[in-house]
Amino acid sequence: MSTQHPDNATLPFFSSNSVLEGEDEVQEAFYAFSILGCQEQMWDFEGKEGDGFVVKKLLTKFENFFRHKRIGKDVRLTLRVPNPLVEKAEAKILLETLESIPRSFDAAQLFYGSDIAPIFEVILPMTSSAQGLNQIFYYYRDFVAGKQSKELLPVKVKISEWIGHFSPETINVIPLIETQEQLLGAHKIVGEYLEGKNFSNQRVFLARSDPALNYGLAGAVLLDLIALQNLHVLEEKSSVEIFPIIGVGSAPFRGNLKPTNPKNCMETFPSAQTFTIQSAFKFDYNNIQITEAIDEINSGKKGKPAFVDEKKCLEIIEKTSTEYIRQIKLLAPLINKIAVNVPHRRKRKLHIGLFGYSRQMEGISLPRAINFCCALYSIGLPPEMLGLNALSQKEFDFLLSVYQNLEQDIRDAMVFFNPESLKIIPHEVAEKIGSKLFSVAENAEHKRVTDEIISSLRKNETHNMSEKIVHAAWVRKFLG
Repeated sequence: MSTQHPDNATLPFFSSNSVLEGEDEVQEAFYAFSILGCQEQMWDFEGKEGDGFVVKKLLTKFENFFRHKRIGKDVRLTLRVPNPLVEKAEAKILLETLESIPRSFDAAQLFYGSDIAPIFEVILPMTSSAQGLNQIFYYYRDFVAGKQSKELLPVKVKISEWIGHFSPETINVIPLIETQEQLLGAHKIVGEYLEGKNFSNQRVFLARSDPALNYGLAGAVLLDLIALQNLHVLEEKSSVEIFPIIGVGSAPFRGNLKPTNPKNCMETFPSAQTFTIQSAFKFDYNNIQITEAIDEINSGKKGKPAFVDEKKCLEIIEKTSTEYIRQIKLLAPLINKIAVNVPHRRKRKLHIGLFGYSRQMEGISLPRAINFCCALYSIGLPPEMLGLNALSQKEFDFLLSVYQNLEQDIRDAMVFFNPESLKIIPHEVAEKIGSKLFSVAENAEHKRVTDEIISSLRKNETHNMSEKIVHAAWVRKFLG
C-alpha cells in the first residue's frame, strides 16, 4: 500500500515544488501503480486536503493504463478519513468524503461500462471503539447511499429518480489502531464491529510509527505482535478472515521497511497481509531496487502470527516505555528546537496523538513522528537507543527472542550515531543510553553533517540548519 507519509529526503521527479499537494499527488498515485507495482494507494483526507475527484482525474489523465488496470479490482484506492470523535474541526470533512464515493462510482461506471466500485473502503484513524466504525458504516449505508430511496415532497419523486442511483450501497471501514490500550484490545474492537454483519473478511490497520513515538521502539513492536496474535484468535473464532495492515516507514524506529530489506518486516510480522510503502521508500532509492522490493512483498504470503508471551511482553513494554518517556521529557526542548527546521514535504496538519495532549505528558508536546525522528537523527542520536537501558540482560535476551529483527534494526540505526550528540543532551539521558546496543561502523558523511548541526546548535545559529538537516537525511535515505 503506497501512502502519503512525508518521510522522503529526495524530491520526486514529477514534483513541481518541495511540498507535495494537489496534482502532484494524483501523479504520485499513478506512479505507484504503473511504475512501482504497488497494489493500493491510500488517499489521505485526515490532516490534509485530499482531492475528492482523484478517481475521475486518474481515469482521464492516464486512460490507457487504467483501461488495463481497473481501479477497484486490479488496484485499490482507499480513503483515510478524519475521525470526528477526535478531530472535531475536521468532522464534516468525513461527510464530504463519504459523499464523494458514489460520485467516483459514477465516473468509473462511465469509463468502464460496468458496476465495480472504484472505492469501497475507508480507513478510520485513532479508532478507539467499534462505535466509531459503526457510525461510519451505518451513516454511509443509511444517509449516503440510503437517501436514494427517500422521496422529495411535495413533488413526490425519489432522489434516485432525480439524481440517479447511489453506489456502492455499503462500504467497509478499516480501523487504524494506534494507542497501547486500543492495540491490546484490537480484537475486542474488531469483534464487536463484526457483530450483526455478514462479512467474509475484515482488514485491520495496526500503527507502527506513532506507537514508537509514544512508547519507544520495543513497545511499538511488542504491542503490534500482541495485537496480531489476538486478531488471529478472533479470526479462528469468528470464521471471518482478518487481513492486517502494518503501517511502517523507512527509519528503523518507524518500521525499517526500505527497498534494501523487504524481508525485515515480513519476518517480524508474518501474519500481516499488507505493508505500507511510504515516501522515502518510493523516492530515496533507484527504481530497480524499489520495484524488486515491492515485487518481493507482493509475492509474499500471509502466515501465522509469531507467538509471544503476552504477560512477559507487557512487563517489557512497561519498563521500556516508562524509561523512554522519562528520557523524552528531558529531550523534548532540544527536539522541538531542531524540529522547527525540518522541511515540510506535504501540506499536513498536526496529528492528534498521545503526545498531542500536554496534560498527559506534564506539559510536554512533541512534533509528529517523522519530524521527531528527523530531529534526533539530525544530531546523530537515533531514537532506537532510548528506553532499552531499563532492561536487564535476561529481559533484553527475551526481547531479542520475540522481536525477530531487533538486532538488525538497531544496527541499521547505529550507523548514524554520533557520539558528539551525548555532549549536548541532558546528562541524565546521556549516561543511561547505549548500554544494550551493538557496535557498528559509523557513516562518515552523516557524522560530518551532524557534527555541523551540533556545532550550530551550540552557537545557537539556525539560519542554514534546514539545508544541513536535508543533507543528513539524504545520506540516510529518509527524513525521519
